[in-house]
Amino acid sequence: MLEVGIICRHMQVPLGRKGERIASPNPLRMSFDRSAMSTIPQLGNVTSSALLEAYCCSEDLCQFGVTPDQPKQAGFFRFGTDTICYGQCSGEQADSLEEAQYDAMEDVQVDGDVPVLLFNPDEVIHNLRGERYVAESLEAEKRLLHHAYYFVRPLLPVSFRRHLQRFRFRSSRDRSFPQWPVDCTVERIQESLLALSLKAKKRQCLPFVWFWPENYPACAIVTHDVETKAGLDACSSLMDLDDSFGIKSSFQLVPEKRYRVSDAILSMIQERGFEVNVHDLNHDGHLYSDRAEFMRRAREINRYARGFKAEGFRAGAMYRNPEWYGAFEFSYDMSVPNAGHFEAQAGGCCTVRPYFIGPLVELPLTTTQDYTLFHILGEYSIERWKQQIDLILRRNGLISFIVHPDYVIEKKAREVYVSLLRYLAQLREDGKLWLAKPGQVARWWRQRQETTLTQDGQILKIHGSGTERARVASACLDGNSVKYRVEN
Repeated sequence: MLEVGIICRHMQVPLGRKGERIASPNPLRMSFDRSAMSTIPQLGNVTSSALLEAYCCSEDLCQFGVTPDQPKQAGFFRFGTDTICYGQCSGEQADSLEEAQYDAMEDVQVDGDVPVLLFNPDEVIHNLRGERYVAESLEAEKRLLHHAYYFVRPLLPVSFRRHLQRFRFRSSRDRSFPQWPVDCTVERIQESLLALSLKAKKRQCLPFVWFWPENYPACAIVTHDVETKAGLDACSSLMDLDDSFGIKSSFQLVPEKRYRVSDAILSMIQERGFEVNVHDLNHDGHLYSDRAEFMRRAREINRYARGFKAEGFRAGAMYRNPEWYGAFEFSYDMSVPNAGHFEAQAGGCCTVRPYFIGPLVELPLTTTQDYTLFHILGEYSIERWKQQIDLILRRNGLISFIVHPDYVIEKKAREVYVSLLRYLAQLREDGKLWLAKPGQVARWWRQRQETTLTQDGQILKIHGSGTERARVASACLDGNSVKYRVEN
């Protein structure tokens, strides 16, 4: 057995019991309904689809009671001293992060062998991943500044634009939520829920389908957003550099206005084993400004996706509106940051693992962009990236990078990127990373959700597509913590 590490910490909770123990169904059989992930169950007894998605495990350990006296308005509260939640909670909830002191973990009850919560866990996780905690007034102010900035942007020299960006982001790193440089709130909630369920059912371990193929502790992807003609011209040399470390990446190309995307360029990238994805429509910052205009642009984006033979999408400047993603014809999206303190749009999904937005697999950006690292933070080393890699490795998550061909042309920046490639290659050599292309990760995550786990005598078996690479893992209580173990 390979021990992957301590993942969950939560408060010791006294679990009182009421009535007789209810016989549970076969704990190793899972039936998965992806359509449930887009809906929030009614109050009462619920089966957490978010927990099923995370662990691909048995349904009985994903069942919770929810108290019926929920308020109409969502608010902030805690679930453990270090875990912020946003949603409807029958305990005390606050209108702001600063006022959120109530800890719903302290009032968890047990009915039979089912933990009873003061909130709907799927609603809270949905709110975090959907960035619904972001104040509307704050977003309205940012949208106004955004429109003004993009209106005058063509008239501003690059040096002055960087000065404005540094001024805007000066206080961003001091925000308390999402936690920067990496936020794992969703993972903490999921793992705390699992620990509560194991305790309530007096079970020590939960078998589940491991997060990544084989026994890899984590996954990493390298992506390149091509901003300008100079960046497009640099793609070939960047592929040479990636190839020198045995790393295949993806290139996100802007279809209109920025530069011309020829068939020769598409063939050059794809024939060398790299991926091509669509990067916005024209990268003017207005993709989500108006619903009708967005629908028109989405049709054009889908047309370019078919022409590019692209499976993935990323919006310009990481702008996003998940409520409109149904208009896209992609397999996956890469537009949501983990903690968007330095992005043009505030927020963050607060998770380091892929998740579904309707039929799309979302591959969140979990590390600092190269432009931010070099020109906002003024850091020309990989120490910040190494810090983020370490934090995500501890959570067995997705380590995703954006490195623009445009911003690693100069020698100083390229040397930093080479150091990153060397470090990633070493982690792969040490067996700590599955280095993959985004499309491979999206296909794996989709296959993993379609698996079932059954028991044949003393043997656990995984059924479904791609099972030759899937591994059985266990999430086991260790005092007040949960440890993951995965079979070799």
